[in-house]
Amino acid sequence: MDAADVIAEGVRGVPAAEVPRRLCAVAVELLPVTGASVSLRGNGMPVRMGASDAVAARLAEIQATLGDGPSMYAAEAGAPVLASDLTAGRDARRWPVFAQQAAEAGVSAVYSVPLGDDAVCVGTLDLYGDAPHELSGRELHTARLVAGVMTLALMSLSLPLDENDENDAAYEADVTGGGAGEASWLRAVAAEQDEVYQAIGMIMAQLGVGADEALALLRAHAFAESRTALDVAHEVITHRKRFDRD
Repeated sequence: MDAADVIAEGVRGVPAAEVPRRLCAVAVELLPVTGASVSLRGNGMPVRMGASDAVAARLAEIQATLGDGPSMYAAEAGAPVLASDLTAGRDARRWPVFAQQAAEAGVSAVYSVPLGDDAVCVGTLDLYGDAPHELSGRELHTARLVAGVMTLALMSLSLPLDENDENDAAYEADVTGGGAGEASWLRAVAAEQDEVYQAIGMIMAQLGVGADEALALLRAHAFAESRTALDVAHEVITHRKRFDRD
């Protein structure tokens, strides 16, 4: 069975909401990697849509929190970024903070493949290895195949237009062709990103700064506390953390 057949078999009969996570698992099955995650480009921060395991999910959040790492570069360039050895050499020097945190999580290589085409990149498929390794041409081709299917899958999932509309669930089920499971999943993804935006707005009001500076401060505090930006954002909007001028 070739790679395309494995990908097709891997998502056959899988509910729409499970496709991103399932494709991450298929990528791990097909490639010399130990984990995979997928994120959409957000307004300021990527939105994680699925991961094969907890380590992959954490690596995606670390990159989002730092605003740095292979996935950020791949999304910006619209081309694969292959960090085959984060333990030493050029890759380790290019992303020193991320490389250190990746090493602590047991990850030594990250391969980020953009989702989309040459004109528009909507996110990245990120693959994680526990040992340095350079992807062969065939392996990169397989990663691109998975990324292509992932792009189609994510584009078939639409976020609700109005989170306050009492008919949201029905609307979401209608646009996705799915049921309550898909609607609930989409709502959870939107809620996580909304928390970041709400926190940025509150920091702007507390400090009188712009959105970019507020996001930078949120990321800086998360990094200093060895936490994710989502964690800190949640504390800000629940009034357990306040940003004050020194």
